Amino acid sequence: MSIALVTGSAGLIGSETCKRFHAEGLDVVGMDNDMRAIFFGVEASTALTRTKLEKSLKNYHHEAVDIRDNDKVNAVFAKLNSSIKVVVHTAAQPSHDWAAREPHTDFSVNAVGTLNLLEATRQHCPGAVFIFTSTNKVYGDTPNLLPLRELEQRWEIDPAHKYREGIDETMSIDQTKHSLFGASKVAADVLVQEYGRYFGMKTVCFRGGCLTGPAHAGTELHGFLAYLMRCTATGRPYRVFGYKGKQVRDNIHSRDLVEAFWQFSLKPRSGEVYNLGGSRHSNCSMLEAIALCEEISGKKLNWTYVEDNRIGDHIWWVSDVRKFQKHYPDWKYQFDLKAILQQIHQAVIAS
Repeated sequence: MSIALVTGSAGLIGSETCKRFHAEGLDVVGMDNDMRAIFFGVEASTALTRTKLEKSLKNYHHEAVDIRDNDKVNAVFAKLNSSIKVVVHTAAQPSHDWAAREPHTDFSVNAVGTLNLLEATRQHCPGAVFIFTSTNKVYGDTPNLLPLRELEQRWEIDPAHKYREGIDETMSIDQTKHSLFGASKVAADVLVQEYGRYFGMKTVCFRGGCLTGPAHAGTELHGFLAYLMRCTATGRPYRVFGYKGKQVRDNIHSRDLVEAFWQFSLKPRSGEVYNLGGSRHSNCSMLEAIALCEEISGKKLNWTYVEDNRIGDHIWWVSDVRKFQKHYPDWKYQFDLKAILQQIHQAVIAS
């Protein structure tokens, strides 16, 4: 029996991971205690997704375990032991704003929870691949120092700059304002690297841009495209924070990210780091995203502008994914920005 253990298994990326690895013949053990409902309220609950996984995946087993509880995490790993072939860690507290309200909770989930999982892997299944969903927020606000030009609908980098194709993994994560969320993810990111480099484990950090898809339970504090489309389609008011609404994000479909997980699991490396987002293939400014949501939904968004940007927020982020593409040439994008938003819109009107 070969097992994929997936944390945050009922979330957007976790649930997609469960389906992908189950389709490849692995038994899947999900670890998720629906803290998203605690973070963002009942509308962000992942309980329904958990139920769907249990009904639709024959070889799926759920463990409602909090990753901060080291004893319970260890008990699951001890029970499964060397049957675990891959650990995909997607569980997190994902919001800047929420982290500032409860720093201890944020750090205990993002940093201590990751340490618990790494050590359990080392003790019980050291040969397993360990895949961590990190974030571009580990770079803090350093991207805001890039030479950016203000265009009509977006900020854009100087075309002569070395990051014109996107920001790569050489950007420093030091001497920058991260937000407390970014700081907790830095701690986790470095731990994952260190378990690879120090103990020789097969670990990787995927530093994602905006991760999205039709299963995303987006809220104002987290889930940019999903929440934007929901507000557009339903008439709910939306707020744009700072940068004239011209801030740029790259967006990657959950399936494209999870396919990268699968490709890495087939040929794992040790202590690796990849920036992985929509890149030049799929990115938009806030204003561009609003226009596209309105075009797809046929409705006007009721939005207001708030001058103050969020702390540690990026003005412009586009991922350079060429390092991963070089290492894993079989990986290809399946979804562009418009296809992503069309799927999200279909999910919204069906809900």
